[in-house]
Amino acid sequence: MSYIRGRSIPEQYMIIDEAQNLTPHEIKTIITRVGENTKIILTGDPFQIDNPYLGFSSNGLTYVSSKFKDSDLAAHIYLLKGERSELATKAAELL
Repeated sequence: MSYIRGRSIPEQYMIIDEAQNLTPHEIKTIITRVGENTKIILTGDPFQIDNPYLGFSSNGLTYVSSKFKDSDLAAHIYLLKGERSELATKAAELL
């Protein structure tokens, strides 16, 4: 995070994986570095948070999707089906 402070990142595709483990402040730090013609993709699962200080509604991924839900600059996709295995899908439901 400290390496992107003060930078502008133009003409790039940025993929931020596991965004559910970022705080709203961290995700803001990343997104506000996006320059002209840069596309940013955030991925993650708010049901699989590893940060003990974040919850389903307080993590960076959920925060951004709620703030940008009515914006023409953003889109949100929620995938309903797991792709690992039937066992992994069942464990995510039950555990």
